[in-house]
Amino acid sequence: MKLSNNKILITGGASGIGLGLTERFTKENNKVIICGRRESVLKEVSDKFPSVITKVCDLSSSVEREMLYIWIEEEHPDLNVLVNNAGIQQWMAITDNNFYQRAKEEIAINIEAPVHLTSLFIKLKSLNTIINVTSGLSFVPLTKTPVYSDTKAFFHSFTLSLQHVLKEKNIEVIELVPPALNTDLGGKGIHDAAPPVSDFIVSIFEQLKQGKTQLTFGFSETMTKAGPEDLQKAFVRMNISN
Repeated sequence: MKLSNNKILITGGASGIGLGLTERFTKENNKVIICGRRESVLKEVSDKFPSVITKVCDLSSSVEREMLYIWIEEEHPDLNVLVNNAGIQQWMAITDNNFYQRAKEEIAINIEAPVHLTSLFIKLKSLNTIINVTSGLSFVPLTKTPVYSDTKAFFHSFTLSLQHVLKEKNIEVIELVPPALNTDLGGKGIHDAAPPVSDFIVSIFEQLKQGKTQLTFGFSETMTKAGPEDLQKAFVRMNISN
């Protein structure tokens, strides 16, 4: 994809990886639109980056996803990049009393939302790029995040399919595969020892310049290249205390 002069929608663009993408794409001379549930958090971003357009949207709601698309179609019909970044991570056990309810929340945000948005936004004649944010856990699950890991495995597989089927529409599909980073994903403090988002962003933009369609970093790069035996070893190592 070209790195400047795009109009880009980033879901969950006000925090974590989404915020890192928002900042870098803005600096690269792109028009960036971000959406999220919390108006106060969106305002913090627009106060810091006045050119960023914000839209309150609860992506767990199919109605609000459709309203988001209609708004884009009417107000920003030249949008050409969709970044499916929004996601939630629940640390839980299947024996928890609220396991199923929390699982449904993850499935709604991590699977239903990007699948629905993709089906809507490919109707835009201007759309030429989709970026899907998956995870290193797409390849080897962390059992403390059983549903999150599975949703990302689904999203990885879905992205591979999109890369194939959207060629005829001249839509490039890019998979962004982060490892654990120092964000609040899953809860405050859980990932404090992980690499900073800023290092990750620098790396993936270098890969974008090289024309790569699967962007990796650290642990996720290792996992995408691992064979069955190495993946099994990684699974045991990651989950040995569970």
